[in-house]
Amino acid sequence: MKRTLRAGSLAFALVAAGCAADPSHEHGAHVNTANGAPDRVITGPQGGRGQFVVECALSHQAQDDPIVFPGRPGQSHLHDFFGNTTTSAASTLASLHAGGSTCEQALDRAAYWSPALIRAGQVVPAIKSTAYYRAGPDVDPTTVVAYPQGLAMIAGNAAATKPQDPAVLAWTCGTSGERATAPPVCSASRKLRMVVTFPDCWNGRDLDTASHIDHLAYSRAGQCPPEKPVPIPQLQFTIEYDHAGPTDELRLASGSTMSGHADFVNAWDPGKLQSEVELCIHRNIVCGITSGRRTG
Repeated sequence: MKRTLRAGSLAFALVAAGCAADPSHEHGAHVNTANGAPDRVITGPQGGRGQFVVECALSHQAQDDPIVFPGRPGQSHLHDFFGNTTTSAASTLASLHAGGSTCEQALDRAAYWSPALIRAGQVVPAIKSTAYYRAGPDVDPTTVVAYPQGLAMIAGNAAATKPQDPAVLAWTCGTSGERATAPPVCSASRKLRMVVTFPDCWNGRDLDTASHIDHLAYSRAGQCPPEKPVPIPQLQFTIEYDHAGPTDELRLASGSTMSGHADFVNAWDPGKLQSEVELCIHRNIVCGITSGRRTG
């Protein structure tokens, strides 16, 4: 059953009564290639592109997925959850707004999650996540609009058995601008990170769709496609792991390290999100959200 949630609805619920998620909709089962990928890799905080940045510590782990398996606890592979401290299979927009946050910016109550990293059968601890919000490549930053409340997004393909486009999924060491399709060998001072880049165009109507991707697309040559014409902040989400050294025994809970992906549900304080979009992205200023001051 298609679960279409309209942007104007305040009755948003990730647990949809009478509408159980179809297991075939697990991440990557339906890959809409028309959504494409970014034109090129744009790295994290380097440079002067307008953006705001949020660091969030690991909150908890669970075999839950409120987008793909709403109301069905324990049905997913193991995820690391960041940001909102209450995220679970039972999450609703109301419950997220009522929850706490592990983020530096307490008004960021968004839910972020990604598959747990595993080495030799043991979970590798996730140290923190960093979210970079900016305009997509060559998109006019003044046209970017804040996410609607409850917007659900997935980036990357959990069913991938071949390397994904590094403009969507990449691995790196520390804050290096280098991007690899497989985990590189990192030093103890520059630990392993996974980098996932989300779509930056929205259809302007749906908070989610049955495929969880059909309402979104990546811009091309600075333009959103006609069917998804609304530029939204492009979220680049990075997870830092407590791992350095050999990578031969690494895998993700979703499969091999090629199956990297991440999920997001917007539960930001609406006024704060709008402020950051206007003050940082629209003005093309690099902001550190904790201080609210220009950092680059």
